[in-house]
Amino acid sequence: MSQQYSFYFNSQRCLKCYACEIACLQWHGITPGTIKPRRVLEFTRGTFPSVTRQFLSTACRHCAKAPCAETCPVQAIQRREYDGIVVVDRQKCIGCRHCLETCPFGIPQYAEDGTMQKCDMCLDRLEKGQRPFCVSSCPTLALNWGTVAEMTGLAAQKSFRREDS
Repeated sequence: MSQQYSFYFNSQRCLKCYACEIACLQWHGITPGTIKPRRVLEFTRGTFPSVTRQFLSTACRHCAKAPCAETCPVQAIQRREYDGIVVVDRQKCIGCRHCLETCPFGIPQYAEDGTMQKCDMCLDRLEKGQRPFCVSSCPTLALNWGTVAEMTGLAAQKSFRREDS
């Protein structure tokens, strides 16, 4: 494999504005209120008046050893060798939900036609040299994307220097 791509999320920068969620839905033409390939979650701790909130923007992790792909009985889910992106062939998907049962993060969701849908890192944008739309849409730079080595570096620095695309 030449490169493994990944997202990095810095929860200290997230305002829970939902820009990443909305950008994903719009870019992929997904009807609001159906599925969300990218979701913003909120976690709270404490009791009033000492309450803290933390947010998490989550999507498919594109696992190195993707359990969803391993369990798919019709091989509709594949991990691309050259970039590590886990993709779904919706023409092959039979909607059996084995992928949901095996995903440790509960990521797979099902479209109105019963087929599985998830983040594909905006493959059409990547082919044009652009970043995933959720990353380009994040106003606080809480969400970033690149090679695993680049994202590991960002995690170590807890800072972002990106070129918008």
